[in-house]
Amino acid sequence: MASPFILRKGVSTLADLADGNSMINLAVAAGGKWFYCDPTNGSAGGDARTAASANSSLLTCYNLLRDGYNDGVFFIGGATAYEPAANFAWAKSYAHLIGLNNSLPGLGARCRIVNTAAKDLTALFTLSGSGCLIANIKFADEKDAAADGVCVLVSGDRNHLVGCEFLGMANATASGPFSRAGSYSLKISGEENTVTGGSIGCDTIARTAANAELVVSGTRNRFIGCDIRSNSVTAGKFLVKIDSSAADLRDVQFTDVLFFNYSTNWATGITDAINMSVSNTVFVILRGNCQFVGVGMGVADTVTRIYGAGAAPNAGMFVSTNPNT
Repeated sequence: MASPFILRKGVSTLADLADGNSMINLAVAAGGKWFYCDPTNGSAGGDARTAASANSSLLTCYNLLRDGYNDGVFFIGGATAYEPAANFAWAKSYAHLIGLNNSLPGLGARCRIVNTAAKDLTALFTLSGSGCLIANIKFADEKDAAADGVCVLVSGDRNHLVGCEFLGMANATASGPFSRAGSYSLKISGEENTVTGGSIGCDTIARTAANAELVVSGTRNRFIGCDIRSNSVTAGKFLVKIDSSAADLRDVQFTDVLFFNYSTNWATGITDAINMSVSNTVFVILRGNCQFVGVGMGVADTVTRIYGAGAAPNAGMFVSTNPNT
C-alpha cells in the first residue's frame, strides 16, 4: 500500500516532529499490511482494507496485524472516540498505530482512545510490544473510580511515540484517581523508548496527591520537544518521577522539554518538578532549552543527579520566575 504521506522539504507535517525524519513513511515503506480504523464513520463489519471500508473497532483492526511484520493501523480522527471494553494490550512488536487528522502537536487530537467513567478500566493502554511507532493519538483516562489512574504504560523496548497526548487523571470526581499517589499519565518501564513532541499530563483537573504525571523506571529513555503538564498546589506533587529502585537506568534525557505546573492566580505550586528515587545509578540529562514553569523551589529534590548544559546544575537552573512576585 502506498504511503498517504507525501513529505516535502520545508513543509510542516507530523513527521517533522522528529527533526525532519520521515518516520511514518519509513514505517509504511517497510512492506507490512495496513488497515483503517474509523470510530466515527466506520462500521463493525468493515474489512478495514481502505478508508472507505474502515472498521469502527480498533481491537478488530489490531487483531488483523501480524507480530513482527511492520503491519499497522491508520486511525481516522473524528467526533467519536474509541472506548475499549478492557485494558487495550498492544503486545505485538513492529506493529504501528498512526492517527490521521490535522496533526495537532499533542493537544486536542481527535484520534482518541478513552477510558470513560462508565467503563472505569483499571488501565487504559499498555504497550508491551517493541519496535512500534505510535503517532498522533490522544490517550485519555477519564475514569472516576476511587483507584489509581493508569493511562498509558510502555513496558516494551525501542518504541517511538510521536505527537501523542497522554491525558491521565482527567476526571474531577471526588476521591478519583487525581487524589491517589499511584496515579500517572504515562509510565515507561521499558528500555530505549523515545517520546517526541506531544503532551504528558493534564492541567485542567487539580491534583491533590503526591503523584507524578510521568514515571520513568526503564533504561536509556528519551523525551524530545514535549510538554509535561499538571495542575497542583500540593507541595509534594511532581511532574516527573525517576525511579531507579529496580535497576541501573544509565541515563534519562530531556531535550527542549517544558515542565509546566498550573495553579490558579499563580498560587503556590509544587516544590520540585522531578522526584529522584535513587537506589541505583541514573544520570538525568537536561539538553537544549528545557524550561520549568510553576515550580516553587527547583528542578529536583535530589539535584546532584541532574546534569544540564552550560553552568553547573543547581536547584534553580532553568526555573522561570514570576515577574509579579
